[in-house]
Amino acid sequence: MSAHRHGTGPEHDFEPVLGLPEALPQGERILWQGSPDWKALARRAFHLRKLAIYFGAIVAVNLVSKLAQDASAGEVLFSTAWTTFLASSGLCIVGLLAWLSARTTVYTITDRRLVMRIGIVLTMTFNVPFRSIRSAGLALYPDGVGDVPIALGAEDKIAYAHLWPHARPWRVAHPEPMLRCVPDAARVSRILAEAWASATGGAAARAVVASQAARPDRQADARVDPQQPALAGR
Repeated sequence: MSAHRHGTGPEHDFEPVLGLPEALPQGERILWQGSPDWKALARRAFHLRKLAIYFGAIVAVNLVSKLAQDASAGEVLFSTAWTTFLASSGLCIVGLLAWLSARTTVYTITDRRLVMRIGIVLTMTFNVPFRSIRSAGLALYPDGVGDVPIALGAEDKIAYAHLWPHARPWRVAHPEPMLRCVPDAARVSRILAEAWASATGGAAARAVVASQAARPDRQADARVDPQQPALAGR
């Protein structure tokens, strides 16, 4: 497993192939490329909806507080408008970060590895050969968008801070890279599982992802390990 640090600047200035730090070796081919859905990323990784509720509560509390203090109508209006402006600015900044994160991210699955190009200011590319993958999962949401977390072998580790928000939440001691909020996640996970199984000789990946892909209308979470029997979604 390797990582490439690119620095700043438009990605296409230094990428010979979109999402890749170098041209593909002869015989290797791209099976899928994609990026996160920025709206889903804003909701599920940056928690924009929860922040909106939180800031809304702050605005409401401020309004009630001013009214309880018998403040003048002008004071109430100014305080409420100012608090609303600050809350809206914060939400816009978070939304912009989610959009930039999705826009600068490219996930690539080839027949030999998984490649993650991530980073807004400092762009990094992580190459994850299939032999480094210990298990993979699928969290599928009702809208078809989903997360595909990847557990690495004990000898392979990527810092959580380098991966976020493209990391499985709360896996800090041994971070798991994650294809975050990808559209049509069932199909993406199936492509990954087929390529992984073909490269490593595992059959469990095919069985589990196929079973999850058959239930696209409900949230599912499954983990597969080519060395263990297939597990059904939790």
